[in-house]
Amino acid sequence: MAVKIRMKRMGSKRNPFYRLVVADSRSPRDGRIIEQIGTYNPVAETPEVKIDEEKALDWMTKGAKPSDTVRNLFSKQGIMEKFHNSKTNK
Repeated sequence: MAVKIRMKRMGSKRNPFYRLVVADSRSPRDGRIIEQIGTYNPVAETPEVKIDEEKALDWMTKGAKPSDTVRNLFSKQGIMEKFHNSKTNK
């Protein structure tokens, strides 16, 4: 099973709110998920990003691939750097 970390759109028209979820790559964007690991609100005065870093790192070590947008959010939060550093230390 190919697992992805991606965004699930919530909210109303012209007022998006996203959940960062772990899902099977074959399931639809807003379909069945395995686990929710964070949220992203781009509409706020300053975009709000809340990520459970421990869960994100755990899923990436298990082989889950983040989407391009999620990878950018992780990079801004410093999660990608921690993931790469933990891989080189092993």
